[in-house]
Amino acid sequence: MDPVRIGDKLINRNKIHRQIDAILELRMQGFSQLEVAKACAVDRALISRVESLGEIRKGGRVALVAFPISNKEEILQLARQEGIEFTVVFSEKERWDFLEDKNGVELFNAVTGIIAKLRESDVIIVAASNMRINLAEALLDKHVIGVTIGDSPIEEDKYLETSIIKNIMEKIKRVP
Repeated sequence: MDPVRIGDKLINRNKIHRQIDAILELRMQGFSQLEVAKACAVDRALISRVESLGEIRKGGRVALVAFPISNKEEILQLARQEGIEFTVVFSEKERWDFLEDKNGVELFNAVTGIIAKLRESDVIIVAASNMRINLAEALLDKHVIGVTIGDSPIEEDKYLETSIIKNIMEKIKRVP
């Protein structure tokens, strides 16, 4: 128990955390706010307020593809902070390792798996060469936001300014 005293009340923080976790788990399973409120014996308004408290972004799913990137960890951290659900971020070495470590069938399966995950997104940010951005637009049939980091072929890691991704995410957040 992690008790907190508020006036003459003793509050169990762990109980609150467990209740919120249960609420979020039910919502993630697809239950309506009203159904969750009834199941957890709370007001529906509480469910709405809990979701609003933790909301990172409204709208559809966002994915990020970026390669070859020198500041990969910085970009991945930003993606987590911004609520980007799926990321594929490679340095030049990682990009070649990805290709060379697989036989033809394994490579085909890996690439089609990535494409399938990207197609689950509503918006895909692609930071790559001009050619790769054009290819992504043709393959994905989704809203692709291209960030050109160089002309094809890019053979060395490029630094991707985090402010570029932040600005794109701010614009996405504003779209109703």
